[in-house]
Amino acid sequence: MIEIPSDLHPDLVPLAFLLGDWAGAGVADFPDREQCNFGQEVTFSHDGRDFLEYVSRTWELDDKGEKVRPLESESGYWKIDAERRVEAVMARDRGIVEVWHGEMAEQKPQIDLVTDAFARLSSAGEYSGGKRLYGYVKGDLMWVGELATPDPERPLRPYMSAHLKKVVDPSEWAKDLKDLPDDGIAFFK
Repeated sequence: MIEIPSDLHPDLVPLAFLLGDWAGAGVADFPDREQCNFGQEVTFSHDGRDFLEYVSRTWELDDKGEKVRPLESESGYWKIDAERRVEAVMARDRGIVEVWHGEMAEQKPQIDLVTDAFARLSSAGEYSGGKRLYGYVKGDLMWVGELATPDPERPLRPYMSAHLKKVVDPSEWAKDLKDLPDDGIAFFK
């Protein structure tokens, strides 16, 4: 179920499905690196203004699903206009800053983005743009990212995708437990 906070800026209502803390796993296939599984934590938050704040952290996972090392982090801001056009600016820890433009699909919580502009540090590696698709599917957040480099031998291709689940704060559950007896044991009798 998608909840719309009462203090959410009215322009952001179409993006309300993104709000919250998300965690999950996916597959990374960066150019010049071995394919790996990764874990991810994402937060979309708001402070009442007309944008969402975005933070993502990923780390490589071993065969047992344990964290091996950090993979990539990024943060930024997302906006949407009355015509459902989405704009985002994101900075990655590798030294890349991107401006993304796209749109939200009609009648479903899905966003297609493509880079409009980017700047990179010389140490960031080859990069010439990307595409992303985000979708809210049966209560989960799923996404796939594509990456392009200036090398014609490496056209735009998928490099990361993940399936994320909403992280629920236990204090939210506690609000629904008002009717439990003080000792909690009577609930199970």
